[in-house]
Amino acid sequence: MPWRRRRNRVSALEGGREEEAPPEAAAVPSALLTSPQQTEAAAERILLRGIFEIGRDSCDVVLSERALRWRPIQPERPAGDSQYDLLCKEEFIELKDIFSVKLKRRWSVKQQRSGTLLGITLFICLKKEQNKLKNSTLDLINLSEDHCDIWFRQFKKILAGFPNRPKSLKILLNPQSHKKEATQVYYQKVEPLLKLAGIKTDVTGSTNVLAHSLHGVPHVITATLHIIMGHVELVDVCTFSTAGKLLRFGFSAMFGFGGRTLALAEKYRWMSPNQRRDFAVVKALAKLKAEDCEISFLPFNSSDDVQERRAQGSPKSDCNDQWQMIQGQFLNVSIMAIPCLCSVAPRGLAPNTRLNNGSMALIIARNTSRPEFIKHLKRYASVKNQFNFPFVETYTVEEVKVHPRNNTGVYDPEEEEDETASENCFPWNVDGDLMEVASEVHIR
Repeated sequence: MPWRRRRNRVSALEGGREEEAPPEAAAVPSALLTSPQQTEAAAERILLRGIFEIGRDSCDVVLSERALRWRPIQPERPAGDSQYDLLCKEEFIELKDIFSVKLKRRWSVKQQRSGTLLGITLFICLKKEQNKLKNSTLDLINLSEDHCDIWFRQFKKILAGFPNRPKSLKILLNPQSHKKEATQVYYQKVEPLLKLAGIKTDVTGSTNVLAHSLHGVPHVITATLHIIMGHVELVDVCTFSTAGKLLRFGFSAMFGFGGRTLALAEKYRWMSPNQRRDFAVVKALAKLKAEDCEISFLPFNSSDDVQERRAQGSPKSDCNDQWQMIQGQFLNVSIMAIPCLCSVAPRGLAPNTRLNNGSMALIIARNTSRPEFIKHLKRYASVKNQFNFPFVETYTVEEVKVHPRNNTGVYDPEEEEDETASENCFPWNVDGDLMEVASEVHIR
């Protein structure tokens, strides 16, 4: 039976201000915590043992090196009583799923300093359906200050022993993303969880592509809890440079149609994000034109010597690596180091790309008719293969050089309606940000 949630306030022990549990936190369902094995519990070293009220039951609670276990305390009954065995079934949570602990107190208007101690609240990360995570609470009720203090300090010591969990974060916010609600989403949903976990933040701030590709869902609570719990995922990142000068880091880039569309959208910031995106796509399609380019790329080699070279941080390609070159008229050129799952491409802009094997997807759309190119774009939102067109080519590469050979993308004073590029520059879409470059771009 799930526990009823208590709405009393919670405060930190070490001089912190009183904090209230986030409204999203729900009581931990008993069904998720039932232990199928008892032998492992017996082998663990016991750190503490005591009595707490959990839900409406007085429970024998045992804190071991890996888990917190409890079972209701019941009057003695005849051996073999199945109903008795069911009521006394042991439940547990693993310590690695706890991300915060607070002393639970009840506050009243007359109490100015410390409220009435009720016990301890544990904040827990639980798995939901479809790769989602949620934060839940477990209340351990005991009115003894000394008893709760011992348990509280032991929990704090355990939490401090998880080496991968961050102590501080620098947060970058794009105020224009998520229908201009990114800042509100952060302060309402993300910051309370980070504060609860004791993580210091420095906010200095577009897309949700990286989190979506990593976790399979664009769910802000899931992404936040993965950070809090110290879950580490290695991800490839690209460098963008020109003439030997580093421009920026990124995970994905589009040149041609993708870059022109973003450049148009940036000039209509007064529109809502969805309206601006749709308007820019329609206008870019109406003025669809190809770029005359020379594209050089180094095919991906997955042999052990290349992997070892990459692990050692070799800054240059092997002299024996064979560069390939293609040239012609291209409507769009995409370079993706991650699958890039997003709302317009649920399976990903580059669905076959891996997160961390050192490769990138090079996707080229050669010049074709407008109707055929539109069919290609529509395939991204469907279950059909978006690359199954004669004008689309895909390569798995380690490095790419894109060298524009004409001036169709640069500013032309006689073409007043060309709004897609600044003077002498070609527009690039890098992770949803506009990058304007006048010459060859090297991605690796």
